[in-house]
Amino acid sequence: MRRLLLALPLLLSAAPLPAPPTPTFDRYFVAAESYESVAVFDVDNNDTLDIVSGDFWYEGPRFRRRHLIDNQPRKEQYYDDFSTIPLDVNRDGRMDFVTGGWFNQTLRWLENPAKKDSRWTSHDIANVGNIETTRAWDVDVDGTLDIVPNNPGHPLKYLKLTGPGQFNTVTVAPKQDHGLGFGDLNGDGRGDLIVSDGWLEAPADRSAGNWAMHKEFALGTASVPILVVDVNGDKKNDLIVGQGHGYGLHWYEQTTDASGKRSWTKHLIDDKNSQYHTMEWVDVTGDGKPELLTGKRYRAHNDNDPGSDDPVGLYYFTWDAGQKAFAKHTIAYGPAGVGKGTGIYLAVADLRKTGHNDIVVAGKDGLVVFFQRAKPGRRSGMNE
Repeated sequence: MRRLLLALPLLLSAAPLPAPPTPTFDRYFVAAESYESVAVFDVDNNDTLDIVSGDFWYEGPRFRRRHLIDNQPRKEQYYDDFSTIPLDVNRDGRMDFVTGGWFNQTLRWLENPAKKDSRWTSHDIANVGNIETTRAWDVDVDGTLDIVPNNPGHPLKYLKLTGPGQFNTVTVAPKQDHGLGFGDLNGDGRGDLIVSDGWLEAPADRSAGNWAMHKEFALGTASVPILVVDVNGDKKNDLIVGQGHGYGLHWYEQTTDASGKRSWTKHLIDDKNSQYHTMEWVDVTGDGKPELLTGKRYRAHNDNDPGSDDPVGLYYFTWDAGQKAFAKHTIAYGPAGVGKGTGIYLAVADLRKTGHNDIVVAGKDGLVVFFQRAKPGRRSGMNE
């Protein structure tokens, strides 16, 4: 008996970790608009989150009442509106947003007016080249987000807000391609920039120093963003990369040998879907740990990409440390209207202050919220 009691702690310590909780979602239709980008922020400063997408903002918490922002330029089957980055550009206490498009190649910001139903004024920031989409990271760690556009075929740069409505452009490299990420790859405490054919090492002086290029991988038509995260918990940051205009979703494991030489091992996450164009590393399940949230973009190149006729889907992937692999979980899957395409820029937020993250997805197949149910088996009401 004493031998069994002594063995009991060993048995308990070897027990597998509990599986993360499985969230359930209620699909909520907002609008049939075909803008590909969406953000969530408090537009009217009433302590309630609103949805901003394309020409409109939608009042929370029900998102039925909408207000005109501006008339975004249209080019064939696209609106020239490829990001929605919340930023108080003029520092007046009201949140504005930054966008830009492929066709007019101009980054611009939309000024949040004082009056609720007034039109928003559009201000040009800079002509930066064709804008695939744009992200915001604090590149120089000064506490303010910098704007980093993905401009295939044009110089890689970031735009720093230096004063109300004023930006300074910092050029990092002479050319970039499809795909963009940001994070510390070499463990020196500075955020590096990741592009499709390598990574640029951040100098101590981000604005004046040389960003050294390390051509250690080739990622193809990579997602925006390319995620920089420690997938397997070995204290080295890895990469998660989707193919924005083809099939495939992978993670690249970073390893170093005794001499410190870095190498990358490519691991499959999912090869059943194409157009993994956007993604987030965020806590979907509510277990305090981030998951991979992504999906198939709907009609990314107007039916000219591999897999364009496939069903669309929105998924999250949990990391299984025992199997050393990702497990796929479906939020919505099927033809457009049943499944849901991700668009080019999605948003995650606790829209109703329930303690659970909800997911807001735009795209050519409409604007939809996936409300996470607050309690298993109970349907979440709009007023909770």
